[in-house]
Amino acid sequence: MIKLGIPKGSLQDSTVKLFKKAGFSIDINGRSYFPEIDDPQIACMLIRAQEMSRYVEEGVLDCGLTGKDWIEENSSDVIEVADLVYAKRGLGKVKWVLAAPENSNIRSVKDLQGKRIATEAVNLTKKYLKKNKVDAKVEFSWGATEVKPPTLADAIVEITETGSSLRANNLKIIDTLLESTTRLIANKGSWKDAAKQKKIKNIAMLLQGAINAEEKVGLMMNVRKKDLDKVLKALPALQKPTISELSDPSWVDVNTIIDEKVVRDLIPQLKDAGASGIVEYPLNKVIP
Repeated sequence: MIKLGIPKGSLQDSTVKLFKKAGFSIDINGRSYFPEIDDPQIACMLIRAQEMSRYVEEGVLDCGLTGKDWIEENSSDVIEVADLVYAKRGLGKVKWVLAAPENSNIRSVKDLQGKRIATEAVNLTKKYLKKNKVDAKVEFSWGATEVKPPTLADAIVEITETGSSLRANNLKIIDTLLESTTRLIANKGSWKDAAKQKKIKNIAMLLQGAINAEEKVGLMMNVRKKDLDKVLKALPALQKPTISELSDPSWVDVNTIIDEKVVRDLIPQLKDAGASGIVEYPLNKVIP
């Protein structure tokens, strides 16, 4: 049995959605911290991402999902099995940034000498200040960090995906401390167990496959052999398109995977090149 930590909070919904696409159905019932999953070899527990790496390091969990930022914040000694580039609002990275009021005189980290900084990532911030040889007071923030400057703090170190919340609170970004992505991590002892390691690797492969498929679609079409070269020249592919013979010897079937963002421009080009019966279909997983 694998004890798997699911991040409670901002990553919870996107993680459950990702697992669903990877083939695992996770059912979170009300106030329970033990979600049900349709895999008898996995037992799930909801844990805040901020604490996940500590519990994985201590062996309370065999594996779990958390941000690279919290691994570093906790200085956790764990196996980083997979880098899964997804966040609260979709695919991508998050950033920990130093921010200060728009109308302040703070232009760089050096301007924070003797000042007060509010943040949830206290250790990350202290390391950053030490690296820049700045002596400032760092206070733990229990939430609503963006509203603290200038009354309760001179600046903040806060996580952001788009920066919209900072702008809404009239804050400017001074510097980026760290870019972070979600990681699947494992306990070192669990990793030495061959059966557990294999199961964790399989979970990682399926999750990565689901992420790979997130912004891609499949395209299949019928093409006359005489038009095949023109169609192939218009057609980008993940590797090479699959070409299959049809019952009519003058036609072939072409099947490929492409980035979804190019489909609306590509389909008319394929039609002009001689393709017909074009079908676009969604993908759940793409495994290299």
